[in-house]
Amino acid sequence: MLGCHVGKLFQVTVAGGSYQEGLTVVAQGVPPGILLSEQEIYGDLLLRKPGADELSSPRKEPDLPVIYTGLNAADTVENAGNKNHTNGTPLTILIPNLDRHFIHIKQYQDTNRTPRPGHASYASFVKYGPDDDAIGAGFFSGRYTSTIVAAGYVAKKVLKLFGIEVFSFIRELAGVRCPELPCEKALSAAEAYKRMRRDYDPFYQELYVKGRLNMDMRFMEKTAVLAQVENEIDAIRAKGREMNIERICNEYGVHAVVNCPDFKVAQDMLAAANRITATGDSSGGVVEVVALNVPVGVGEPVFNKLDAELGRMLGIGAVKGVEVGSGFAVKNMTGIQSNDQMRSENGKVVFLSNNAGGITGGLTTGQPVVVRVAVKPTPTIDKPQKTIDKYTLQNTNLAAITRRDPTIVGRIWPVAENYVAMALLDYLIMHLGYQTMKEKVAQA
Repeated sequence: MLGCHVGKLFQVTVAGGSYQEGLTVVAQGVPPGILLSEQEIYGDLLLRKPGADELSSPRKEPDLPVIYTGLNAADTVENAGNKNHTNGTPLTILIPNLDRHFIHIKQYQDTNRTPRPGHASYASFVKYGPDDDAIGAGFFSGRYTSTIVAAGYVAKKVLKLFGIEVFSFIRELAGVRCPELPCEKALSAAEAYKRMRRDYDPFYQELYVKGRLNMDMRFMEKTAVLAQVENEIDAIRAKGREMNIERICNEYGVHAVVNCPDFKVAQDMLAAANRITATGDSSGGVVEVVALNVPVGVGEPVFNKLDAELGRMLGIGAVKGVEVGSGFAVKNMTGIQSNDQMRSENGKVVFLSNNAGGITGGLTTGQPVVVRVAVKPTPTIDKPQKTIDKYTLQNTNLAAITRRDPTIVGRIWPVAENYVAMALLDYLIMHLGYQTMKEKVAQA
């Protein structure tokens, strides 16, 4: 299978499937000297994992990561203080599947003759034949996006060293759209939402905060704990605090379920999505990702434009459209309306608008980079649909009996956010290298 690798200088390769032993991500180009832990990576993974709220699949995968390679297992010399620092070698992160029981496999076996409309079921069967990994959609399942979140978290940690912040939120869900608001307010709300989710996640609290899993443990010690967790998933989940919407709003200033910076709009989004779910159907929406403090000039011309690279987010399952800045809305603008005019203030260039989304000619302008992805409704729904028997080509009908998400929008935003971070780090490394050479030549 080709197509599971992305990046030039920050390279990411992913593998695994929904009901295989788990998933794997290998990241190359991670600079040495970065202190890294499984707990902080899980802090992002828990934002994407299923079973966290009423808008996600009831599958109970905890998505607990294991860093397998790329870190110093001990101080390289006594008291060096570089244990658990990246060492410049490929960073490998494993994400085992712990909630894959026979009853769920049987549900897929019972329906796999009839491809689910909207899924890759039919095309992948024709491409790979009867050995196609069709249990839970295999590598075409949204489960593989956990690898993007894991690698993207590492990228975000590196970007922060350069003052670059990447965050995201739900701009639209089930037809309800969040109005425009300052980037700083959206960033503050996103950070508060993530903090709330960590505080309320029972696995984060029981396994990491209480030290049952920690970075002093060897790989086999961690796998022994994971084997125990596999049998304790329900018991650990039962320890989680009730996510009361009003209490969480008072304590954190955010909505308990929907990562939208406007609480009232988030509540309207949830109500609209639930109305659709009650009919057995599903809903889609729009996720917005913003990157702040990106230096001017990051990107490459022609085929490697930064916005073109961000367009590769079409590779994220369920994403059917990507726009930068005003995106498709520019078709209704005139040139004077679309252009981001510039002024000089106190020796700095400022823009009067940001219709370009912080990118012109494929290069960043110093403005916030703004990119949105359109997320389709979950294709697995509880309604009869016309399909075929992929072995006999007979016509038949299908109604979903497998676990599914009422909407995927609430699980896509951490994926899109971390994908943008991966792309930005890849291009920032290129940019810094080019600038260093340019400065050296100028000094010659």
